Amino acid sequence: MRVAGRRVGALAIAATMVAGAILAGCGGSDGERGKKEYLLGFQGPLSGDNQQLGLNAYGGMLTAVDLANQRPDLPFRLRIVASDDQGLADQGATAAQKLVDNPNILAVVGPVFSGPTKASEPLYSAAGLLSVSPSATAPGLTDLGFTTFFRVIAPDTVQGAAAAEYLSKVLKARTVFSLDDRSEYGIGLSGALERSLSAHGLNVTHDGINPTKDYGSEASKIIAADPDVLYYSGYYSELALLVRALRGKGFTGRIVSGDGSNDDQLIRQAGTGNAEGVLLTCACGDPNSDPAAAGFVGKFRSVNSGIRPGTYSGEAYDATNAIIDTVRRLGDAANRSALVAAFGSVNIPGVTKQITFRKDGNVDGSTVYVYQIRDGRRTVLGPVDTLAKP
Repeated sequence: MRVAGRRVGALAIAATMVAGAILAGCGGSDGERGKKEYLLGFQGPLSGDNQQLGLNAYGGMLTAVDLANQRPDLPFRLRIVASDDQGLADQGATAAQKLVDNPNILAVVGPVFSGPTKASEPLYSAAGLLSVSPSATAPGLTDLGFTTFFRVIAPDTVQGAAAAEYLSKVLKARTVFSLDDRSEYGIGLSGALERSLSAHGLNVTHDGINPTKDYGSEASKIIAADPDVLYYSGYYSELALLVRALRGKGFTGRIVSGDGSNDDQLIRQAGTGNAEGVLLTCACGDPNSDPAAAGFVGKFRSVNSGIRPGTYSGEAYDATNAIIDTVRRLGDAANRSALVAAFGSVNIPGVTKQITFRKDGNVDGSTVYVYQIRDGRRTVLGPVDTLAKP
């Protein structure tokens, strides 16, 4: 990841910059250079404790733009302007404003995390600037009156219900300790999970803890509760520390978390032995293990210095392609307001699913998958609806 990390790290240092110069094919023919050029924004964590999820999404967007710029049938070329919000809610509005203030940006892929999304969307809506998140899952985001917001991943009402079904029917849990990081994302996921766990008749203990560097006291609290399962609603950098604390204190229950922890950085930061057996739920599949996504995986690796796609890479690729398709359909009429008006009618095959949207901006269709860390690798066990069958 070091090569790609340096590239995107430069974006983070500058906060916003035009990234088109690193796209393949920029030195094309005179005819290609004469095409109309559009700018697309990207907002997400390109630095900070949980930056890998942002880098995954940025790589997916970069892949889609690179492929579009190689298409002879498109009468335009694309460049990316990236804005780093560090995955923090209090940085969301600042990162969004930098994209809003650039009049040449037609649409934005992102924000990536739910907290920055909630802070950013009032600005995008006021500016009439389309934003398509690959990954912001907090259920309430589509209920706040945002007029330009769409997402290509299911909300956590879906993930929470599926996770509860897995804990109940597959893990046979009777007691669950539900812990969240008190973020917009964490609270949304834990709330959805707990409602569904209660509906399954499970005994639930809830707690919330702000991200910290010492989870010793929290680990002791969890062990004292003696749950069958701990479910953590938060991100991988904090879960890694929590897992280390739990293993160090001898916790014997199952450890499960959601999409915010579904990255190989969890293994690296927790340590292979500590991470072994951890389960992860995500309303996202793994393109690396999907034969139908082999073409995407190959192109992603060629554009991103040999790195494989990660969580949200496929979703960001699909979000970008949905925007590109809308610009293509609009032709010379493409502008911010026209893009917002036309985007809801998108209907394209994506690498993650068929991309169509409901009136509230949520994507149609969803499948929640379970991953497990085995022998130092994240392995897809399958979709919950298959795993939970009698």
